[in-house]
Amino acid sequence: MSAKDEEFLKQLRATFGIEAAEHLQAIAAGLRELEQTTAPEAQRKVVETVFRAAHSLKGAARAVGFIEIESLCESLEDVFAAWKRRESIPSATALNTLHGTLDAITAALNAAVVPRGADAPGAAVVAVPVAQQRTIPVEETVRISITKLGARLVEAEEMLTVKLSANQRAEELRELAQHFTVWRSDCAAIEPEVRALRRAPDQQAPSRTGAPARLLEFLDRNLEHLKSLESKVTALSRTAERDRAAVGKLVDDLLEDSKQLLFLPFSTLSASFPKLVHDLCRDQGKEAELKLYGENIEIDKRILEDLKDPLIHLLRNCVDHGVEPPQERLRQGKPSRAAINLTLEPDNGNKMRLLLSDDGAGIDSSKVKASAVKHGLISAEAAARLSESEAQALIFQSAVSTSPIITQLSGRGLGLAIVQEKAERLGGEVSVESRPGLGTTFRIVVPATRARFRGILVGATGRLLVVPTVQVERVARTRPEDIRNVEGRETISLGGRAVPLVHLADALELRRVEREEMSPGGMPIIVLGRNGQRVAFVVDQILDEQEILVKPLMKPLSRVRNIAAATVLGSGGIAPILNVADLLKSARLLGAAPSAVPVAKPAKVVARSILVAEDSITSRMLLKAILESAGYRVKTAVDGMEAFTLLRTEHFDLVVSDVEMPRLNGFELTARIRADKKLAELPLVLVTALESREDRERGIDVGANAYLVKSSFDQSNLIETVRRLI
Repeated sequence: MSAKDEEFLKQLRATFGIEAAEHLQAIAAGLRELEQTTAPEAQRKVVETVFRAAHSLKGAARAVGFIEIESLCESLEDVFAAWKRRESIPSATALNTLHGTLDAITAALNAAVVPRGADAPGAAVVAVPVAQQRTIPVEETVRISITKLGARLVEAEEMLTVKLSANQRAEELRELAQHFTVWRSDCAAIEPEVRALRRAPDQQAPSRTGAPARLLEFLDRNLEHLKSLESKVTALSRTAERDRAAVGKLVDDLLEDSKQLLFLPFSTLSASFPKLVHDLCRDQGKEAELKLYGENIEIDKRILEDLKDPLIHLLRNCVDHGVEPPQERLRQGKPSRAAINLTLEPDNGNKMRLLLSDDGAGIDSSKVKASAVKHGLISAEAAARLSESEAQALIFQSAVSTSPIITQLSGRGLGLAIVQEKAERLGGEVSVESRPGLGTTFRIVVPATRARFRGILVGATGRLLVVPTVQVERVARTRPEDIRNVEGRETISLGGRAVPLVHLADALELRRVEREEMSPGGMPIIVLGRNGQRVAFVVDQILDEQEILVKPLMKPLSRVRNIAAATVLGSGGIAPILNVADLLKSARLLGAAPSAVPVAKPAKVVARSILVAEDSITSRMLLKAILESAGYRVKTAVDGMEAFTLLRTEHFDLVVSDVEMPRLNGFELTARIRADKKLAELPLVLVTALESREDRERGIDVGANAYLVKSSFDQSNLIETVRRLI
């Protein structure tokens, strides 16, 4: 086969991926409909639909040489044909078997169509409508690589910097024009003296013959130059204002048109969710029906892709925790089949709101608080003071779970923490409302597009910083007399509640810039909130709210504490975009330190010994230095086998272990420790480069108390984890 033929076949198979996904969705929807209807006429119509979809998919698979998919489609077609001939009927057993066949086709499709590293079947090409209308003739569509479309959209988004720059130039010219008002005022103030000088005869100053005349000539010439300059600046200011308006409109239109190229209906993501819920219920002996709303609302493809994992986590959580067994629901007077609703709707501004609700068991806040206390995330006294909403928000903390056992779906306390992390990476937020016995609703708010959002520009420590508007509760000013000391922390009263007050410079571990005098209105503060936690940060200035173009940080800065990304300002300068979750955590760590000390130092710990198992000498030395600087006694082992030998002969309070080691890796070491009666309760922390969800879950499965990933590792995370465990 020639290179040209191979390229054509590659494109053909990519196109097949799109077609196959559509047919599979149609068949899955038909099978779910057959599960819910017993009317013969309705069943006949559905059977005809799925039969045609299976037949078309079989023919398309044959055309591109996918024999396995063709064979699986043929088995589907045989069953549907028997149903058409009324030789058999759609039984529950047959429908479950067919769902399994669809899973097998999907797996074969992924293996055959998706190249390594691709996102989804058919991700290589997409049909792009030239005109926005329901029915589009073939000649009005083109096929273009999504990669190319994405690159064009990024280039269009970069034009936002041009818009911001035009705004900045127009503002600077307006300020320059205002200087002439001051100049005219100064000229008017000395005009009487100039008139007197013009009337004075030269002979009254014989020692300076001609000086007044030369001075007046200079003043007249200077006046003409300044008038000319004022006229030019005024004209430039008007031109810049027109250009600002024109460029702003062009950029806005370009961005709006460009993003439509990659805007897809929510159904492209949600179509597979009903089958997911069906399969989860089948495996657990539960009954639930997922209803989707807002499927035709369009949203940025990149946002859709990033929402997939959080929504799957929430649906799994919903079925595992929320939906009761049919017998239990009937006992409570509920229908045996649970109702789950997933809704997408526009929110204020350029945002979208996702609501996932169920009518299940709800969240038991007492169990949530008990889990949080058990894992050292909060004291028992503090837990007792929490409101219902604050207690429910704890479910987003890593390690908090109300499940009594660890299953494939839940119990590890990782899922909801991942949901929150994903939402915040998108510049959004997630919250929960629940009533015991009546159900739970998760609310996710995300931007409709990924690269732009509204941000508040603040000044702190002589730097310009950006805070995402969506996570700002309010901006205000506070006076020194309004500050109270509560349990060793500075606080202010907001809405009748004490809110911690922290200098943003201290949270960022930067030197404060002392003010010469206090502003008459008091210190500017910006209040940030997340999951019921609120902190008021003192800043030097609150400058403006504006549209922000997000520029991701590149390696090695891809994970810098307190910083989420960066943006280019209209002035051309670079401003960091703050990570609110990290800031709140940094503020919490400062709580035990006096307000005058900018960085909280770890307290010395006496008589606590730690064993570090790490085969890399560099990593071993680093971990040893970090732990010893925090006051712990540290001994090291070069692999898991040496570590286990030391544990059998010496006493240690905790183990910190790598995973990938010779002789005995970290997972195996953990399993051996948990199997040993004398060591079974020993706290163990895995610190590894393996960062997939599967690796994290395996670490928890074998019995690790914590799992830290080296790519996002910083020493405060390690010290905080160790303190919590011993």
